[in-house]
Amino acid sequence: MSKSATQSAGIAALDDATVAEYLEAVPDFFEKHPQLVQRLRLADARGGGSTVSLIERQVELLRDRNRKLEQRLVEFVENGRANDELAEKIHRLCLRLVHARGIGKVVDAVEASLREDFDVQRAVLVLLRDEAPVDSAFVRAARRDAAPVRGFESLLASGKPRCGQVRDTQREWLFGDGAVAVASVALVPVGPGGSLGLLALGAGDQHRFNPTMSTDFLARIGELLAAALSAG
Repeated sequence: MSKSATQSAGIAALDDATVAEYLEAVPDFFEKHPQLVQRLRLADARGGGSTVSLIERQVELLRDRNRKLEQRLVEFVENGRANDELAEKIHRLCLRLVHARGIGKVVDAVEASLREDFDVQRAVLVLLRDEAPVDSAFVRAARRDAAPVRGFESLLASGKPRCGQVRDTQREWLFGDGAVAVASVALVPVGPGGSLGLLALGAGDQHRFNPTMSTDFLARIGELLAAALSAG
């Protein structure tokens, strides 16, 4: 057998795993054989049947990694800015509630904050009591054992906000004639175990309140509202 035939047979016996294991075991291989770095050709990731050198492929990988890191940095900055804005809105709500005297003023403060600061298109506060304490389209009263309220029992008991979709009957009960314009909903229990009621926020954008979003700020709103209602 000729030398070239022997080399071809040896190469054919190698598989990808063997080559990869060898290169990992000998990290200075290309330092010992620098001529291979220029000679090796790889299929171009962009397709078209063309090839690129190993160095060109490495440069492209580094560029792609930098682009992804830059995108993540932009996302971090945007998220930080959004959180700062939310914190400022929560602060303004706190100030409104501090100056609110009586449950009527508390209700007015929360409704104004949701509308002006949080840009909430539809909102209703369901208080678990026999009668509404104020005459407001924003507030309604319902007993906890009432059929519509029982549909939210697991949510109320959890004490945790939930975002996304609700059943048509629930949306209609919460928002009345405005239900047709509501595509996504945020539900916020008020008080421990939802003992005081339920704050429902509606948006025309189906992605405004989605199941994957953080509910930390919604929980803070629920806590502030519960404290203000208890004090009022």
